[in-house]
Amino acid sequence: MFRPFENLKTLLKGRSLPPAPDPAEIYIPHIDAEADDPEYERKLFLAAMADVKPLERGKHIANDPLLKCNLSTPESFDDSSEGESLLRLKRLVDSGEGIVLTDTAEYIEGKGYCDNPEITDRLHRGDFSMQGFIDLHGFGADAAQDAFDEFIKSAILTGKRAVLVVHGRGLSSRDRPVLKSKVQDWLTRGPFRKWVIAFSSARSCDGGTGATYILLRRRPYTRRFRKKHKKR
Repeated sequence: MFRPFENLKTLLKGRSLPPAPDPAEIYIPHIDAEADDPEYERKLFLAAMADVKPLERGKHIANDPLLKCNLSTPESFDDSSEGESLLRLKRLVDSGEGIVLTDTAEYIEGKGYCDNPEITDRLHRGDFSMQGFIDLHGFGADAAQDAFDEFIKSAILTGKRAVLVVHGRGLSSRDRPVLKSKVQDWLTRGPFRKWVIAFSSARSCDGGTGATYILLRRRPYTRRFRKKHKKR
C-alpha cells in the first residue's frame, strides 16, 4: 500500500520552529518617523528586519532525500504502485482527472414523480441529449428566478425534454451556494415541480457541480395521471 506520509515524522524531526511569541511580548523597534510619514512602514520594516539572518544551507525540506519523487516530473515515476499513485495524484491536481462527482459533497440529484431508481444515474451519465441551456451567472436571486421560470416554461412549450441550467458552484458564498440552492428549491417546490422527472449535477464537461441537468415530462404529473399510472 502506498503511504505518502509515512516518512513525515522523520522528515520534520529536529526541524520544528520555536513557538510564536505572545503578541504582548513582540518587540516594536523605535524609529525616527511619525505614523503619518509616507516612509513610516518601510522604515519600521527595515528596523524590524535588521538582525534577521538567512537560513543555513542544507535545511530545505525540498532537497531532503526522503522525498523520493518530484510531482512536476512524470518521467521520474517508476512502474511501481507508488509511482502509479503519484501519477494519478498529479493528474488529479492538474486536470481533476479521477474525481467522481457523485462522491463529492457538492453533487446534487433528485426525482419528481418517477419510479425508475436509475433515472438520476442515467441523467448524470449523459444518456439524455441536452436540448437547451441557460446561464444564470451574474444574476441576483429574483432575476435568476424570473429567467429560470421563463426558460423552463419555454422548454415545456417547445417540447424539450432535457435541459441544462448553469448556476455556478457558489464557492464565494458564506453559507450554502445561493443560486445552486435556489435552483434545487425551484425544482422541488416551485410551480414546475410537476413537470420534473429528475435532476442531477452535470458531468465535468458540462459544468460539473456548477450546473444541473433537468429531465422534463411531456405532461404535468396530476392526480388523474397518478391514478392512471397506479392501475398499470
